[in-house]
Amino acid sequence: MRVLLSLFLLLLATPALAQERVAPLVLAAASLQEAMNDAADAWVARGHPRPVLSFAASSALARQITAGGRADLFASADIDWMDEVERRGRVVPGTRAVLARNRLVVVARPGTPDVSATRGPALARRLGAAPLAMADPAAVPAGKYGEAALRALGAWDAVSGRIVRAENVRAALALVERGAAPYGIVYATDARASAKVRVAGVFPAASHPAIVYPMARLTDGPEPREAEGFRHFLLSRAGQAILARRGFAPR
Repeated sequence: MRVLLSLFLLLLATPALAQERVAPLVLAAASLQEAMNDAADAWVARGHPRPVLSFAASSALARQITAGGRADLFASADIDWMDEVERRGRVVPGTRAVLARNRLVVVARPGTPDVSATRGPALARRLGAAPLAMADPAAVPAGKYGEAALRALGAWDAVSGRIVRAENVRAALALVERGAAPYGIVYATDARASAKVRVAGVFPAASHPAIVYPMARLTDGPEPREAEGFRHFLLSRAGQAILARRGFAPR
């Protein structure tokens, strides 16, 4: 009787266990949170298990992957970190593609002056007068883009000593939301996702490298079949429409 009961309980648990086994693990840049969650919900509506989503700075995720961490998909906020993952042999050949593009903006709380008409010394005076929140320029893509833009506009030397370096772009956004910094440099999609800040300026596209989000399937991923299906969905017209609704530019 005890053996039959154990078998019955095992049969009840099998569907749930199977679903857990086929759910792909997706490592994605912090700025993709809302879009990836929307896409995951749409994927579930098509009869698939919901992907397990993990968000952080692209630099942190790339280091996790190259250190041997197992995952199915990686979506980076810049090309360099995906290049590093690919150099280490962790990208499945033929699966790398551009997922989306973005813009770089300055955000501020309501009532803070705009910076859109300033550059050079004027921009430096405005941004350098108080803490400036941005992702760490030493490694995090949003910070690297931000440093490049400030250098191109002649303001980096004046503001670099006032930067509050955050672990990722969403942490930089949170500093502005809380009033810990009057201005922050984030992606346009981050600004759109927050009801507590507004766009105070948009960096010229030519002032920094193009903001490109590459995505690829990873070798040794535990669920390659579902991962490949979700990858195709994200690149499809339906997946791209989801990203567009969150403010990302077409791939």
